[in-house]
Amino acid sequence: MLSNKKVNKGEHEPSVTILIAAYNEEKNIGKTIENKLELNYPVEKREIIVISDGSTDKTDVVVKQYESQGVRFVRQEPRAGKTAALNMVIPMAHGEVLVFSDANSMYAPDALTRLVQNFNDPQVGYVTGKMIYINPDGSTIGDGCTAYMKYENLLRRIETKLGSIVGVDGGIDAVRKELYNPMSPDQIPDFVLPLRVVEGGYRVVYEPQALLKEFSLKDPRDEYQMRVRVSLRTLWALSDMRQLLSFKKHRLFAWQLWSHKVLRYMGFIFLIGAYFTNVALWSENIFYKLFFVLQNMAYLGAIVSPLLEKIGYQFNILNLLRYFVLLNLASAHAFFKFLLRHKQVIWTPRKG
Repeated sequence: MLSNKKVNKGEHEPSVTILIAAYNEEKNIGKTIENKLELNYPVEKREIIVISDGSTDKTDVVVKQYESQGVRFVRQEPRAGKTAALNMVIPMAHGEVLVFSDANSMYAPDALTRLVQNFNDPQVGYVTGKMIYINPDGSTIGDGCTAYMKYENLLRRIETKLGSIVGVDGGIDAVRKELYNPMSPDQIPDFVLPLRVVEGGYRVVYEPQALLKEFSLKDPRDEYQMRVRVSLRTLWALSDMRQLLSFKKHRLFAWQLWSHKVLRYMGFIFLIGAYFTNVALWSENIFYKLFFVLQNMAYLGAIVSPLLEKIGYQFNILNLLRYFVLLNLASAHAFFKFLLRHKQVIWTPRKG
């Protein structure tokens, strides 16, 4: 039976540097900075650095208004992406712990305190908080995104008890500064960095009391594009860190990576296989006929869901089927881009 590896939390208040990478975020960046300034954490132990990644709107102007309150402003020119921005500014950071925030991430007042308490445990090298998507307009895509995060957070809670988690939220993460090593600009920091921490012998854990709220996407096209981008960068990260997929060296964590990431992103292959196998076995047994009908009903439900939504009808099961199909289509799209050796270096912010 697997043991429950508890995190030895404690009253721990290290110096912290909050890093916010922003590109054309004039609408969000002011609220985000104010949110970080108002966190319940000793001011003398908190540093905030905002990196404008070649912004062309008024992002820089807004950020500079907070310099008198101790916020440090750095501009990256030309635009080179989030990972390059972090590589550039982290040597300037004074905090013992680095905290990564998105430009639209709103933390609960005690989120920072909750995060860093985990570093009281010397085995913990990386901590991620709990993402809560807000869906005020009731869009079906927002509902699907919310359901997906609930499932993801459940897995993280379980994985923390096993040892380390394999997926984090880039909007509310923290790492010991000495464990940060520069990454290639095309690597996704909120996946490659945690994997490196695990490879170094430290734990990556989930803190459900450190809350982050973000608005979910409304437009299916925005959600699809975001999922393709994340899937593609995750596939490259798995390729770059493929040594962690070895059962001989990493056993439990390798199993977690295969089941939680590799098989999830390859799920579309099994769906295609199940469908066409079902076609071939149609005449063999009533079970195959029934299962084939159910498959087609599920895909049809995903297709008609947006049509029903337009005329005012919504059904939770159809919304979930629609989001499930969207995720797998995005994974398939990303996989073929991966096979063609495409990479996404420039970071594109979420639209919320």
